[in-house]
This record gives sequence, structure tokens and C-alpha cells, in this order.
Amino acid sequence: MRARPVPNNGFTLIEVVVALAVFSLAALALIKLSAFSLRTGGDVIAHELAWQVARNRAVEILSDPAMPALGETSGSDENGGQQFTWRQAAKQTEDERFVRIDIMVNGLSGGNAALTIAKQRP
Repeated sequence: MRARPVPNNGFTLIEVVVALAVFSLAALALIKLSAFSLRTGGDVIAHELAWQVARNRAVEILSDPAMPALGETSGSDENGGQQFTWRQAAKQTEDERFVRIDIMVNGLSGGNAALTIAKQRP
């Protein structure tokens, strides 16, 4: 009598080790992608808060009946629990009726914005 061959129904140890290595590489890639997404989401929020500070500063300048002083001015504002510093530079344009104001905002924990507006003399 001849012995029957044992059927090969399972995985070998090498196949299991290779499968675990491939799975672990895929899991590491997903974890890295998740961390990148979280960091990028935080950057977007800080950037949007900086834009709000710049727009608020622009509204203050445009709604003030007095013209801004020519030259540079700086200050700080808090928005969304974060501290932002702003700097504005007012320059006379070629057209004497308008003053150009460049507003730059920098967040202490990230987030930057820049905005340019023109204000017409009364």
C-alpha cells in the first residue's frame, strides 16, 4: 500500500510572515497619512483665523472716516483662542485720491495671511 499525500490546505510560516510584513507596511502608510491629514487640518484652521484677522483689520480701516497714517503700523489681535500679530503699510498711490494699505498677519502658532485694500480720500 501506498501512503496518501497530505493535502496542502494551510499557509506556510514564510507565507504568514510575508503577509504580516505587507500588512504592517500598509498600516504604517495609513497611520502616516492620518497624521498628515490632522496636521494639514490644523494648518487650514490657523490660516482661516489669520484671514479673519486680516479682513477684520480691513473693515476697521475702511469703516473709519479718517484716513490711515502713511507708513507702517503694527498690533496684535486674538482670534479663536490664538494670538496673531498684524502689520499694515499705508502708501500713497499715483492717484492722489487713493491710499494703498497692505495688511500682513502672522499667527504665533501658525497661520499667515496677506491682504491689500485701497481707501479713497473723502
